[in-house]
Amino acid sequence: MRNLELPGRSAVLGTKGMAATSHPLATAAALNVLQSGGNAMDAAVAAGAAQCVVEPQSTGIGGDCFVLYSPKGGDGIIAYNGSGRAPAAATPEWFTENGVEEIGEHSAHAVTVPGAVDAWCRLIEDHGTMSLGELLQPAIRYARHGHPVHDRVAFDWRRCTELLGKDPGAARIYLPGGEAPKAGSLHLQPQLAATLEKIAADGRDAFYTGAVAEDIVGHLQSLGGPHTLDDFAAADGEYVDPIKTSYRGHDVYECPPNGQGVIALLLLNILAPMGLDKLDPLSPERLHLCIEASRLAYAERDAVVSDPDQVDVPVDRLLSAEFAAGLRDRITDGRAMDAPAPAALPAASTVYLCVVDKDRNAVSFINSLFESFGSGLVGPESGVLLQNRGFSFSLDKGHANCIAANKRPMHTIIPGMVVKDGKTVMPFGVMGGQYQAFGHMYFLTNLFEHGLGLQEAMDLPRLFPALDGPVEIESAMPVDTVAGLQAMGHKTAAAAKPIGGAQAIRIDWDEGVLTGASEPRKDGQALGY
Repeated sequence: MRNLELPGRSAVLGTKGMAATSHPLATAAALNVLQSGGNAMDAAVAAGAAQCVVEPQSTGIGGDCFVLYSPKGGDGIIAYNGSGRAPAAATPEWFTENGVEEIGEHSAHAVTVPGAVDAWCRLIEDHGTMSLGELLQPAIRYARHGHPVHDRVAFDWRRCTELLGKDPGAARIYLPGGEAPKAGSLHLQPQLAATLEKIAADGRDAFYTGAVAEDIVGHLQSLGGPHTLDDFAAADGEYVDPIKTSYRGHDVYECPPNGQGVIALLLLNILAPMGLDKLDPLSPERLHLCIEASRLAYAERDAVVSDPDQVDVPVDRLLSAEFAAGLRDRITDGRAMDAPAPAALPAASTVYLCVVDKDRNAVSFINSLFESFGSGLVGPESGVLLQNRGFSFSLDKGHANCIAANKRPMHTIIPGMVVKDGKTVMPFGVMGGQYQAFGHMYFLTNLFEHGLGLQEAMDLPRLFPALDGPVEIESAMPVDTVAGLQAMGHKTAAAAKPIGGAQAIRIDWDEGVLTGASEPRKDGQALGY
């Protein structure tokens, strides 16, 4: 139990159902679905769609989606990859022929075909109990009639004013009066409401064919993009086999590449025998081990994690005990290593949510635009904000992540699921772009090594090491801890913004109780009944 004399929030308890998201309006949408008879998948899609309106900096229907699903809380985990692909014409040769020397961070070239709407439609058809039209109503209502801008949303929004001013559609919608909305103001998105209404009525085809697709493709082509209507019509996510590792008596599940979930598992494998349980959770000794393991694991990520449909990604090798041991042997107690390799990927924004229903169906659900406000490009008529996942591609033909026709980029968003003794005990996830694999490791080791409660494990101060830069550290980290890391040779810097965000729901099968926790660095909450 937390110290009730200190600031903070308690975990939330319920028995029938629980939802945890990074925005109160999304959590309320999910809970309303559960209480009206919908299941966990219904609630997750309703919440995710709502977040595409009320957290526009982090997610949108122009983004991607990954899901882990546990029917009836068993160990038959289902994984779905709803990440979009590069246009068919997007080859290195196309870029050379058109005089494009790099994939600009906020250019049309960074826009991959959005996968989220296709994923929602497939998941509801296969696992939901309500219609997509019903589930999109909260999102439509918030877009058409307005939603209040919450504190963290306003903080992130303000940081993107310059980006949003570069695209006429983005400036018109997201900079009303020429500036980012302030916390407490009401924001409306009538064009997006109309697009959501079309999807509610006609499903997937309303987004990927017809007027909405024509609007998006026309805008991208006007900016030099190689996108076509055929690229959008061909969008198709897929069910994939989840990957897992065992950690402290639990099986931890992730989606396979092209996502970075394999790196979260690699981090757990590296750290498992290193005695973290004997160290204070905020000791420089514990954090040093996490930093060093991260630098080694992320170097592997940036070298080999890509689209397995087009590249041989060595998942079995990455998850082998021998490989983890080899990396572990490179870590020296008390001394920072030189950076294993440079990293060239940006920070990012994402929403993660989880839901458990009365039948103990459990959903781990993540939806993202990649960076804050994605590409910053908006369909002029549809109001659809587009992701910039293609910025993770390279134009180097020898690189695993070299762009290619219909290829999916290395993806940062990774839902997680924990199973024990054949039963799902926790859907969980950590937002924050590149941080996510590290964040999964940090959260789970907080729980399983240091015995923290669900909410305490999220509240703990965070840090994140760049491969070729300083360790970014939140201001709440103890001064002595920072000094200890510096004495080991770690270069440190103050984090530019709060690091990451998490949600989790723990299932106690014996008591029949659900425990939900929600990220204090975001606006959201967990709610149960």
